[in-house]
Amino acid sequence: MNNPSQLQRYVNIILWALVAVYAYSRVLQVFPARASMLTVVALHVLPPALFALIHGALLYRTRGILVFIAICLVVGNVFENLGVRTGFPYGHYYFTSLMGPKILVVPVFLGLAYVGMAYLSWCLASILLTSFRSSLEGARVVTVPLLAALIMVAWDLAMDPIWSTVMHAWIWKRGGPYFGVPISNFFGWYLVVYIIYQSFALYLRNRPIASQPLPPNDWHLPILFYAAFAAGNLVLAIPHHGISGVTDASGAQWKVSSIVAACVVVSICLMGSFALIAWLRLAQSNAKTPRPTVPLSRTESESLSN
Repeated sequence: MNNPSQLQRYVNIILWALVAVYAYSRVLQVFPARASMLTVVALHVLPPALFALIHGALLYRTRGILVFIAICLVVGNVFENLGVRTGFPYGHYYFTSLMGPKILVVPVFLGLAYVGMAYLSWCLASILLTSFRSSLEGARVVTVPLLAALIMVAWDLAMDPIWSTVMHAWIWKRGGPYFGVPISNFFGWYLVVYIIYQSFALYLRNRPIASQPLPPNDWHLPILFYAAFAAGNLVLAIPHHGISGVTDASGAQWKVSSIVAACVVVSICLMGSFALIAWLRLAQSNAKTPRPTVPLSRTESESLSN
């Protein structure tokens, strides 16, 4: 265990296992009879949050990722409680008991949901703007948060109608034009997650990242995990017995097949595009990074000179 490469292998195994557990939770969402809904929710939320903690500790050290998690939990819970009580900034809604116990009026698991997806979106934005190999400085202190917020809102576009209108994890009191979800929700989401990211960016400003650059595979993992979120939405399109239509709180009726189809399109066109471009950007960056040269032994040097 004292061998750094061996420790790195164990860490990678854990990170891959978390991706696999999350992928399994998406299958359970389609066939919920195999597990309680609270178990499904926990498996949706905990693996990404643990991934953020472990991977983030490698990148930003333990203190840095704990700062990120604290910002997510505080800002997310403050605005969610404010939103439920006042309607600002998302719209008027409330949470049901589907997601389990609450702190005040917001489920504990929802606060943790911010952590996992927020971290993955931050990683993708960092890769896209090539701010992942050096300290955060200059214009990227603002541009990375702006892009990361957009990447995370793409996730909300793909999942909110499913979890609210179909599954009733939360209820939009007045419905909305996007399959029962108000458009204000997405502007609110962008505002809140931008505040999270900008706060973290100001903390990171001019601070060195990990003592040693992470191997390329460690940067591929966040992209794959984000892609797993998108692919999980495609699983929802698998034919299975279930309700064919739902009615939102305003009385508007929606076809479940239409909701699923819209979420699939968003997952492919938006989330999939972000993941693909980040993957290509990372490959391009790795190709430009010079590989360390290995010093030749005296014997090898003499043979080359001859």
